[in-house]
Amino acid sequence: MLDRDAIRANVAEVEAKIAASCERAGRSRGEVTLIAVTKTFPAIAVDHAVAAGITDVGENRVQEARDKKPETTANARWHLIGHLQSNKAKDAVRLFDVIQSIDSLDLAEKIAKAAGEKRQQVLLQVNIGREPQKSGIDPAEIAAVAKRAASIDSLDVLGLMTIPPQGSADETRAYFRELRRMRDDLGLRELSMGMSEDYEAAIEEGATIVRVGRAIFGERG
Repeated sequence: MLDRDAIRANVAEVEAKIAASCERAGRSRGEVTLIAVTKTFPAIAVDHAVAAGITDVGENRVQEARDKKPETTANARWHLIGHLQSNKAKDAVRLFDVIQSIDSLDLAEKIAKAAGEKRQQVLLQVNIGREPQKSGIDPAEIAAVAKRAASIDSLDVLGLMTIPPQGSADETRAYFRELRRMRDDLGLRELSMGMSEDYEAAIEEGATIVRVGRAIFGERG
C-alpha cells in the first residue's frame, strides 16, 4: 500500500500532466475533473488522496463502496464507474453522488424509481467499440435513450461515459472523438473518458472527467 507522501507525489504528477494536456488543447485546467479510482484499495487511500487535493473518488462496485465509505474520514464526491446490477439501484443511489454506468433505459428507470424525490446525477455509458463483452448503450441507440432519460424528473443526465477498446493511440483517439461528437450532438456537458494509460489523449480530445487509479495508487494486488 502506498503511503501518504507517495500518493501526494503521484497526484501532483498526474495534475501536472492534466495541466499540460489542457494547455496543448487550448483548454482551462478547470474544465477537467480528476477522479481517483480507489477500487481494491482500503479506505485510508481515499483519505490520503483527498489530503493530496483529490475531490472526487470512483468505485467499481456498490458492495466495496458500502464497506469502505463509512471508514473514510475525508469529504469527497463519490462516483460509481463500474457495472451496476439493477437490484443494487437503491444502494447505489444512497452511496453515490454520480452514477456513471447507466447502460440501458431499463436501468435508468430503476435508478429513477430508487431515487424518489432525490435528483440523481448520472452519465450514460456508451459501448463505443460495440464490443459484445462490454456493458454500454449501442451508439445507434444513444440519442433515443438520452432523450428518454432526460425526460425523467428524478434523473439529471450530465453526459456520456465510455471505456474504449484497447488499441493504438490513434485508434483510441478516434473513439474519444466519436464520443465527443455524440455528446455535442446531444447538448450534454460531461464527457467521462480516459484512464491511467490514456487520460492525456482523452483530455486533448475533449474529456471533462478522467478516471485515474494506477497512476495515483500504484498497481493493484
